[in-house]
Amino acid sequence: MIALSLAEIAEIIGGELRLAGTDSVETVVDGIVDTDSRVMEPGSIFVAKPGAETDGHRFVGSAVQAGAVLAIVEHVVEDEVTQIVVADVIDALADLARAVVARVRALGELRVIGITGSNGKTTTKNFLARILQDDCETVAPINSYNNEVGAPVTMLRVTERTRFLVSEFGAAAPGSIARLAGLVEPDVSVVLMVGMAHAGGFGGIEETAKAKAELVAAARPDGTAVLNIDDARVAAMRELAESRGMRVVGFGQSSAAEIRAHDIEVTAAGTHCVIEARGERYPLHLRVLGAHHITNALAAITAAGVLGVSAADAIARLETVELAERWRMQPMGNDRVRIINDAYNASPDSMAAALRTLAQITGPGERTVAVLGAMSELGESAGEEHDRIGLLAVRLNIQRIVVVGQEARRLYLSAVGEGSWDSEAVHLLDQDAAFEYLRTELRDGDRVLVKSSNSVGLRHLGDRLGELFS
Repeated sequence: MIALSLAEIAEIIGGELRLAGTDSVETVVDGIVDTDSRVMEPGSIFVAKPGAETDGHRFVGSAVQAGAVLAIVEHVVEDEVTQIVVADVIDALADLARAVVARVRALGELRVIGITGSNGKTTTKNFLARILQDDCETVAPINSYNNEVGAPVTMLRVTERTRFLVSEFGAAAPGSIARLAGLVEPDVSVVLMVGMAHAGGFGGIEETAKAKAELVAAARPDGTAVLNIDDARVAAMRELAESRGMRVVGFGQSSAAEIRAHDIEVTAAGTHCVIEARGERYPLHLRVLGAHHITNALAAITAAGVLGVSAADAIARLETVELAERWRMQPMGNDRVRIINDAYNASPDSMAAALRTLAQITGPGERTVAVLGAMSELGESAGEEHDRIGLLAVRLNIQRIVVVGQEARRLYLSAVGEGSWDSEAVHLLDQDAAFEYLRTELRDGDRVLVKSSNSVGLRHLGDRLGELFS
């Protein structure tokens, strides 16, 4: 974080400053800001976030032992540390992030990029950060820091030297993207797609589209909207962007896209295509598996172009990326039994994309095995969407369908109803049962996809299988 005095921080977040030790109102703090006491280091600021299962106020002492010099709290704690008492620490975190980014932006160099979409946010964020970081200091979220805590924590990592801040925005509810993006008013707003992920919490896909459009509405009027032209709901955001005076740049496979891809090929070694940008053609050889990652790459290349990076340089840097993120199409295992651990999260769109990738990378004499768990937050559409994935798995000729957990039983029944029987599809109640089944069922030549929503936890099953066949 940039250097601020204790008095300045207290004023920004509207809190009561209670000094400890030798601190004074002029004492300057410039360490990291976080709600996790385990990541504290000398000079840090600890935000004591209350929670449903635990309370951050209980860990102020641990944070101080690790080096925290300031605690932002909702009530005074007994630990010997300077504290700022506020009504709501999450609001305080947001206020501090807004002020810090505004001060750095006032220096004239900082550009802010916001990314949202039902799928692909984290991969696109990683791709774009990889492209930008070679030129100058770039701040981007760790993992999927895209909520009311993670987004401000990332923003607070900027310094006076930061040229690019890449922010990822998730939609927990209507208005959440507007609040988070409103803290920084992005110069570049990237919208990837509108899908069924979290649709249950919004009341349908059209409401989800409105939530994603909040990023465009929160952007700077002199900024740029980078839109996926292949997604009709995203493409329709052009009208909103242009009504605000924004420039619009489209990406996709459509001929209407300014930056587009064609001749896409997926192999076990990676994903390949040709990129057309500003009248030039460039081959792109991604090491990351899956045709859907071409969309993410296009978004990153397009956003980087808006920021002054040539398509040739962007592509060269993308080709060095070996893994989009842990548990996202992560290759594991060995040449005999290959595991693709893609169980960080799942929606109907990402589940379908992963199954298609499995089918595409499996060669003659090899067997496809899909280990699938439930997709969360689909609301009333859950049954229908699990049915659809079961049907798709069979129609893609996935040879072994292993369904884990009671919540995913509908997927199993759909696969059986479509014709996957005689042990081609099995239903197991938990991860341990699935592991015991797979350790004897898997054989040389198997290509195994592990996919579920994060809450189901199949990523840990994927890790176990990866270690088993390492």
